[in-house]
Amino acid sequence: MIRIIFKKIFFVISFAVSLKANAQSKVLIINDFESGPIPKVPNFEDKTNWAALPTLRDMADQIPQSKINLSDNQANAAADVFYIYPTIYTELPENEYTWNASVEDKKLNSKIDNSAIKNQASVFNGSCKVYAPRYRQAHYSVFLTKDLISAKKALDLAYSDVKSAFEYYLSHFNQNRPIVIAAHSQGTLHAIRLLQEFFDDKPLQNRLVTAYLVGMPVNDSLFKSIKLTAKSDEVGKYVSWNTFANGYIPDYYKNGLHKAQLVNPINWTNDTAFTDYSLHRGTVGLKFKISPKIVSARTSGGLLWIKKPKVFGKAMIKTKIWHFADYNLFWMDIRENVALRVKNFID
Repeated sequence: MIRIIFKKIFFVISFAVSLKANAQSKVLIINDFESGPIPKVPNFEDKTNWAALPTLRDMADQIPQSKINLSDNQANAAADVFYIYPTIYTELPENEYTWNASVEDKKLNSKIDNSAIKNQASVFNGSCKVYAPRYRQAHYSVFLTKDLISAKKALDLAYSDVKSAFEYYLSHFNQNRPIVIAAHSQGTLHAIRLLQEFFDDKPLQNRLVTAYLVGMPVNDSLFKSIKLTAKSDEVGKYVSWNTFANGYIPDYYKNGLHKAQLVNPINWTNDTAFTDYSLHRGTVGLKFKISPKIVSARTSGGLLWIKKPKVFGKAMIKTKIWHFADYNLFWMDIRENVALRVKNFID
């Protein structure tokens, strides 16, 4: 009995921290952007410069443990997802590169693959072919530093890779298929620019299924004609959310979250009432396993608030900022929503 209780308590603790393996360590780059070398530009003809491709065996092919039948359907998928991963480059650089990571950094690539690609990109493999380029992501310092010039240059460099990869994807892979844009955190910053440059009020918008712009404040003012949708089946628009504990307002709230437009990824509306736990389709947490009916959420002033996950010993969960689990908390909800929107787009 003691062993069983210990295992349950360990599960609760692990649930709250297991997804934080690559959480921000708040290392601050202090040198000027121009003072250090710049990593080699990735060549996207080389498949090793893709974290996920439908023709490769990669972590985007992973299927979590579940009581329902799930499968990787990329081979027969009618749509594509172009996925941009979040900031994993958070620690003290171990090589000569500081502001931007090298796509040849094997240790970092392994972290990316086993965190973001496995836990986020895999969401889409039920109804989309998954394309996820490696890019010279900006160090987490861009969100901390007062050196705004260096921060902008690092983010611009990162975006240049995302743009180049997307152009290669359009020329060599897409073949006029429907497109889902998906991203998290830093990836969402790049996805916004990608939508502005390639989709917004442009012919390619006609092929946009949905943009999942998660983990950063987003609102309609960023676009001319791509707007938030608060309907679960609508296409050609975007959805967004940033997850926090119920009642918690971060100290950086006025930096953009106060103007954010969002939806609740459990019911895909912006209603302000908490959803019933029975509506939650499933979290992916410990041991890459789906746990349904454990999250209740509501929107509030640009934030997505959740009650403590309904697991044994939930009182021990002290997490206030759930940014690291924006996808994992609603993994199955997102997966089913993508399938619905792709079906409606094609129909």
